[in-house]
Amino acid sequence: MQSLLNKVVVITGASSGIGRSTAVEAAGRGAKLVLAARNYSALEETAALCGPTAQGISLFKADISLELDCKALIQHAIDEFGQIDILVNNAGISMRALFLETDLIVIKKVMDINFWGTVYCTKYALPHLLKSHGSVVGVSSIAGRKGLPGRTGYSASKFAMQGFLEALRIEHLHDGLHVLMAFPGFTASNIRQTALSSDGSQQGESPREEGKMMQSSAVAVYLLNAVEKRKRTLTLTAQGKLTVWLNTFLPAMVDRMVFNHMANEPDAPIKKR
Repeated sequence: MQSLLNKVVVITGASSGIGRSTAVEAAGRGAKLVLAARNYSALEETAALCGPTAQGISLFKADISLELDCKALIQHAIDEFGQIDILVNNAGISMRALFLETDLIVIKKVMDINFWGTVYCTKYALPHLLKSHGSVVGVSSIAGRKGLPGRTGYSASKFAMQGFLEALRIEHLHDGLHVLMAFPGFTASNIRQTALSSDGSQQGESPREEGKMMQSSAVAVYLLNAVEKRKRTLTLTAQGKLTVWLNTFLPAMVDRMVFNHMANEPDAPIKKR
């Protein structure tokens, strides 16, 4: 195991949800933080939650769908702390609509943030991570292991992230680079409130009972434990683990189960038949 004490951790999407909770947990473990998001005031709230005992926190306003913003973020981290030990590619956006009815600009926006944001940040951080024998983390979703109806763009972006990071792991199999893919199940966060509808507008409210889901603070603990143990994958929630396991052996059955489960959402894009 490795300790996070004095490690430099870059976290994208640190303004809320899993990103914010990961920042707070990492600060408690003695890490130095570079926190990125589009909403700077929300980043300041995250920094305040990390408390006065944090080793060092630097905030950077960035839209990770833009390559130059990602390049500038990584350079900022090096300018501030001189190294990068862990990159947590967490920033993401979801969508909720039938593909038949979805404007293609919605799919592109989801891919630009979830997939290309990961590619851009990893590209510029990689030389520094190789020097430190550090970790690249991709925060995916069970939707990156099993396609979810009504989330075609979201599932596609998370499947793409997995393929990219798996290939990267193998390219650097003998270079000391650690690559972790994390697959949380449904987690209480604002990702469903900000999910895009078919026309690109924000959904505005969650279709699920957030209080019954795993909390982002619990995800952060599991995530950073997996980083310290240099695990390859992390799959969370009993439902998520069962879905992945069953899909290996009974994919057609799981198709039906997923269809029925997603059709039970309030105002679900798909309807029971």
